[in-house]
Amino acid sequence: MNHERPGPDEVDRRRKHARLVSLLEARGAGTIVLRSAAAVGWYLDGSRVHVSLAADPIVAVVVSPGDAWLVATSNEVDRLQAEELPDIRVRTVPWHTPIDAVLPSGDGVLQEADVAAELRAARASLLPAELARFRSLGRETTSAVEALVDELDPARTERAVAADLAGRLVAAGIDPLVLLVAGEGRLAHRHPLPTEGRLGSRAMVVACGRRDGLIVNLTRWFDDGGTPAEPFATDMQRIRAVEHAYLDATVPGASLADILRTGSAAYAEQGFDADEWTRHHQGGAAGYAGRDPRAMPEATDVVQPWQAFAWNPTAPGVKVEDTVVITPDGVEVLTTSAPSTHPTPSTVGG
Repeated sequence: MNHERPGPDEVDRRRKHARLVSLLEARGAGTIVLRSAAAVGWYLDGSRVHVSLAADPIVAVVVSPGDAWLVATSNEVDRLQAEELPDIRVRTVPWHTPIDAVLPSGDGVLQEADVAAELRAARASLLPAELARFRSLGRETTSAVEALVDELDPARTERAVAADLAGRLVAAGIDPLVLLVAGEGRLAHRHPLPTEGRLGSRAMVVACGRRDGLIVNLTRWFDDGGTPAEPFATDMQRIRAVEHAYLDATVPGASLADILRTGSAAYAEQGFDADEWTRHHQGGAAGYAGRDPRAMPEATDVVQPWQAFAWNPTAPGVKVEDTVVITPDGVEVLTTSAPSTHPTPSTVGG
């Protein structure tokens, strides 16, 4: 695998800062405090500011029109400054001092909860170095998953497959945030955590991998030909048609609610139960969160150029999932092992 990918980019970071300044101006505020993995990872170009994969960042970032600074504890700051952080001012506090105690608050200070939708919009449109990192992540995660699937044997257990995949991802610097494996007897489950059960002749493998703060999502299938090809092959064609309905509706300016209505209507059009979409989430915007946000019937977020998405249509025994980005030329699939031939966002503008 090729681990070469762009690091922190000063031009990108200036544009991110400008987006936050516009948000502050629109809200009549002077400061915003970033605490979540999605917001901090985005602003710091994917710096690894976590210890536990399941926990919040171990730092906070404070941004104002003319400044940005970071708070870290004394037991973490040396590694962060030596290996992770871009050029940003750091305030250090003792490890036993809660970071919240030194953060600004009150009038004129925005917390993430105050502007959740605006922050999602600020990070939605990928910048050039971000997209390059995302493409690299998509290629390497897909290569790891597909190489594993090509080597599978019906006798392997789900847990052995998950362990193998986790090792391949970690070796590429990718955090395995979600690993799901369903053998032949468990394909009815939409989120199949691995068990000691054996794969059998058909299996589903799902991976959500994070690197540089960005997260790709993909699903792949193993089939050794030992089970009847039908109705599986036909059902997969039909569920892919549902995915195409979602992708065709994912155009700049469309709301997530409208896309969900279009995509969910495709289930009945393809001969599935009209309520099939209610039995599992359908995916949504992607980027610095697994879904940023997940598409809901009331979602008001709108698609932006150069925004990433991961739709997730499923029906009994079938599921498709890839991560894509919406470009001026249409949909670019990031979860592919092929090098991209698509354009890159302009460095001009917001």
